[in-house]
Amino acid sequence: MIPNQNKVISSLCLVIALTVTVSSNVLAADVAKLAEPCTGCHGEDGASTEPEIPIIGGYSAGYIIDTMVAFRGKERPCEETEIPAGPKKGERADMCTIAKNLSEEDTELIAEYFAGKPFVRAKQEFDAEKAKAGKKLQNSRCKKCHEDGGSSPDDDAGILAGQWIPYLRKQFKDYSSGARPMTKKMKKKYENLTDEEKENLIHYFASFQ
Repeated sequence: MIPNQNKVISSLCLVIALTVTVSSNVLAADVAKLAEPCTGCHGEDGASTEPEIPIIGGYSAGYIIDTMVAFRGKERPCEETEIPAGPKKGERADMCTIAKNLSEEDTELIAEYFAGKPFVRAKQEFDAEKAKAGKKLQNSRCKKCHEDGGSSPDDDAGILAGQWIPYLRKQFKDYSSGARPMTKKMKKKYENLTDEEKENLIHYFASFQ
């Protein structure tokens, strides 16, 4: 009886293991399908090849969720953008509408999906002298919130190191105009930066390749 019982138990364990594996694969496929519309703008696995559109693969899930909440509440600018690739290429979309049409559960699933992808740094030209000056600024004013030169996702502040220059310039412009809100801590430091210093920081972040 014991040998037969062992065989039954082993068979049951195998069935359970296969079921769990299949279920996990189906779930992964479903989440990938859910995130697919995002790739039309942000690129495969969130590795944007469009300088005006941010690379989001590798961001922390918490940061992505917070960003989507901000868009949903129209706390960030939501300019219409022409979708550069995919089935909806040529159509126009904006992040506020996209965020509004996603449920909280779907937002969390998409956030976890992109958080699990690598951050693919943009290959772009940058000014080495400005980057050198920007490094000093980063170390003296920004590193407490943007660790490892702005390359760590763990601080939930987005990844700056290796991000596209045009996108960074747009965000700095929105911060300067007040279109994009800042925390009190960041606002105090940001407002003390000159335009030249902001540009130096941008080139420093672009130097990560």
